[in-house]
Formats: sequence, structure tokens, C-alpha cells
Amino acid sequence: MKKYDPGFAERRDRAASARKLLLARFGAKPSADDPAVQARAAERRAIQEAREARAAEKAAARQAAQEAAARDRAAAQELEQSQAAERRLRDEQRAADQKAERDRRYAARKARQS
Repeated sequence: MKKYDPGFAERRDRAASARKLLLARFGAKPSADDPAVQARAAERRAIQEAREARAAEKAAARQAAQEAAARDRAAAQELEQSQAAERRLRDEQRAADQKAERDRRYAARKARQS
């Protein structure tokens, strides 16, 4: 059984015909007013518009979430400040009560001594 071994001329002819087929396939570009080209362009535009709409919705949702988070942080900070003010008032009142009690004990001790 003999192997098939194409010669140089046959390989050259096959390569040339393959090149011609490739050129014919890529060379026949449809014009811009071709309905198929216009349909593909319209489809691409529709996809791009939908993509932009989704991106705008995502940006709006992200902005709303950021605003809500900022409001929550402001409310938490306001609550913390009011609680800190209440603690300071309680501490000042406790300190005043302790001082009054010390003063009362001191006055009572002085009264007993005289």
C-alpha cells in the first residue's frame, strides 16, 4: 500500500484555491444599506440602550443606598451625642450630690466639735 504524496505543483494549486476561497468569502462585504446589516446594527443599538438603562438603574440604586446609609449614620451620631450629653448631665449631677453630701457631713462634724 503506497502513501499518497502530493507534489509541489498540486500543493501550490490547492493553497492558491484556498486563498481564492478565503478572499471571496471575506471580500464580499455587504453594503451599509443591506437589510441584514441594518437589522444587526439596530439589534446592537437596542442592546446598548438596554445596557445603559441597566447601568443607570444600578447607579440610582447605589446612590439611594448611599444616601440611606448617610441618613442612618447621621441618626446614629445624633443619638450617640444625645446619650453622651445625658451621661455628662448625670455625671455632673452625681458629682454635685456627692459634694453636697461631703459638705453636709463636714458641717455636721464641725457642729459637733463646737
